[in-house]
Amino acid sequence: MTNRPFLWVVRQNLTEDLDNAYPTGFKERVRHQGQMVSWAPQQKLLSHPSIACFISHCGWNSTVEGISNGIPFLCWPFFLDQVFNQSYICDYLKIGLKLNKDESGIIRHEEINNKLEQVFGEEGFKERALDLQTKILNDIRRGGSSYKKFNDFVAWIND
Repeated sequence: MTNRPFLWVVRQNLTEDLDNAYPTGFKERVRHQGQMVSWAPQQKLLSHPSIACFISHCGWNSTVEGISNGIPFLCWPFFLDQVFNQSYICDYLKIGLKLNKDESGIIRHEEINNKLEQVFGEEGFKERALDLQTKILNDIRRGGSSYKKFNDFVAWIND
């Protein structure tokens, strides 16, 4: 619906028949604008300058990788910490939007399209994501608080 290029990673273990996991005609309809794969090097992809948005389950590693690369999110959590991470991304950091389920509990393609248009249409998402990325990189260059706390912990263990 967006007429934008995309990469969609669908893990093999999520469906028994990956070739028939999509609606009839979907792969043919999007073959010139989209690519579906079973695996991709996420960190390498998210660091590529052509990536404009990350539709994520909001697991901790994915959250950290998206934030450290300055990428806005569309959040699609499933359980546990993913729901908390979504809240942090959307409500606190304001670098993403929550995908809402309909009355049947399904996230419809219209919802995804609407939220993508909001993320792409409002510069604030990208600006906040890049600002956060800069702050993180500057902290790392100065030794970073996590780095310092880890070294303090190691020193404490060795004493």
